[in-house]
Amino acid sequence: MILVNTDYISGKELETLGLVKGSTIQTKIFVKDITQSLKSLVGGELKAYTEMMNDARDLATKRMVGDAEKLGADGIVNIRYATSAVMQSAAEVIAYGTAVKFR
Repeated sequence: MILVNTDYISGKELETLGLVKGSTIQTKIFVKDITQSLKSLVGGELKAYTEMMNDARDLATKRMVGDAEKLGADGIVNIRYATSAVMQSAAEVIAYGTAVKFR
């Protein structure tokens, strides 16, 4: 499966299959949330949240690829990510793109 954020794949003629997506909502455990809140007072990277968001993007991407595989896709073009806060310490990540088949 080829994944790109452009609307083409160099050297390939594409047939559009449709929109595919994957999403997840992630949160951190309460103890880590407290330590990250304290860290925000002194500055610096909130590593637990960075890890949480990386894991969330990976899972959303995996689910999007699964959606594309159901359509028999060879790739996904024009991939985008969106995030939103669902509640304190929880974030939703959505991955979406256009599933394509090579001609």
